[in-house]
Amino acid sequence: MRAGGRAICIVEDDPIMGEALRDRLELEGFAVDWLRTAGSARAAIAGTRYDMLICDDRLPDGTGGDLFAALNETAPTPLPPTVFITGFGSIDRAVALLKLGAMDYVTKPFDIEDLLGKINAHCGPGADRTGGRTRAPVLGVSGAMRDLEATLHRIAAYAPHTVITGESGAGKEVVARRLHALAFPGQERPFIAVDCGALSEALLESELFGHERGAFTGAVRARRGVFEQADGGTLFFDEIANMPLGMQVKLLRVLQDRLVVRVGGEQRRAIEFRLMCATNRDLKPLVACGEFREDLYYRINVVHIEVPPLRERHEDVLWLADRFLAAYNEAHPTHSRRWGVAARESLVHYPWPGNVRELKHCIERAWVMSRGPALKCDDLFSGLESVTAGRHGRDPDLKAYLRGCERAHIVEVLMRNDGTIGRTAAELGISRKSLWERMRRLGIGALR
Repeated sequence: MRAGGRAICIVEDDPIMGEALRDRLELEGFAVDWLRTAGSARAAIAGTRYDMLICDDRLPDGTGGDLFAALNETAPTPLPPTVFITGFGSIDRAVALLKLGAMDYVTKPFDIEDLLGKINAHCGPGADRTGGRTRAPVLGVSGAMRDLEATLHRIAAYAPHTVITGESGAGKEVVARRLHALAFPGQERPFIAVDCGALSEALLESELFGHERGAFTGAVRARRGVFEQADGGTLFFDEIANMPLGMQVKLLRVLQDRLVVRVGGEQRRAIEFRLMCATNRDLKPLVACGEFREDLYYRINVVHIEVPPLRERHEDVLWLADRFLAAYNEAHPTHSRRWGVAARESLVHYPWPGNVRELKHCIERAWVMSRGPALKCDDLFSGLESVTAGRHGRDPDLKAYLRGCERAHIVEVLMRNDGTIGRTAAELGISRKSLWERMRRLGIGALR
């Protein structure tokens, strides 16, 4: 490892561009090696551990893609995140480089600030040095959820206010709890969740601020509100868009002053907490029409995280399903269930409009209703009102079953090899080209 910690290798034969990149990155605090040929880069990368590789695709002694492919096959350790510099805005070439395992690309002429954004996202001061790819998956195995996990690692120590958006049931609270765990590693800090849509404005004020004894009829004892309960930890507001305007004003005041007064009390109590807000609605139109305060919107929207729906991350369906089934079996060891021949694979053919929540409830229902130890397709999909349920509520034909098995096996081997195409293809006994073709046919996204 070079001195300086964050080391970047630039492979660029253009003397003006290479020098400009080196000087700018050194000003940003990176240790930089600037190489001009594929041959010199191959030797340097084999003997040096870099945090990132920036490589021009056109080099005097070959292409950057050929260099990357050769290193990917022969390097003893996984290559660092790689950004390619391509010419002529060739989308086909850029896609080919991404398929090889590149992290990203920029096209000439490019904006240096755009490139710096990509670099800092993966090896900047708060970045996750492993890129979120070599850890055991926590949120999912799909590329989208691994990227989201990497984002959480980068922002955990810095973001005091976070807005998490996504469809109902997509897993916004799970993401919030993961961010909380990363923000306070190894610590028992409070995580207090409040559903803003489940309480009236009168009850919400008491819930948030607490109350003193005798503050109103039924207040037989003093009670801490969620602001006080979350002191030193995280306060999570679910469906923040449903918070009444009057309460939004009071929330803004608390965020500004970090002081609360219980209902019926006079003492001002100092508090400190991280705020996470979730919503399945776009807050900007609500601000425009006056249903959500603009000043509060800008106060809470320091970092915005979007959780993709389950239908856009098919790789996560079976991964989640296996974990839900294992959890139910662990809770009821005397009535353990297992997947039937076709049941598990049939899950990937259903669109899951209710997202992860629907998948979890589907497996819970199947676990309860199954008449034997093996779950069947009818156990999973019987009674679903979706127009597609009839098609998926029976065992698939042989072609569909084999396709599901092939897809699940490829995803499993990709995960085992951290998404590396070369190692995955070798383990499967097929060529890299054949693996890419199968992934495209089966709708499997790259895990790197």
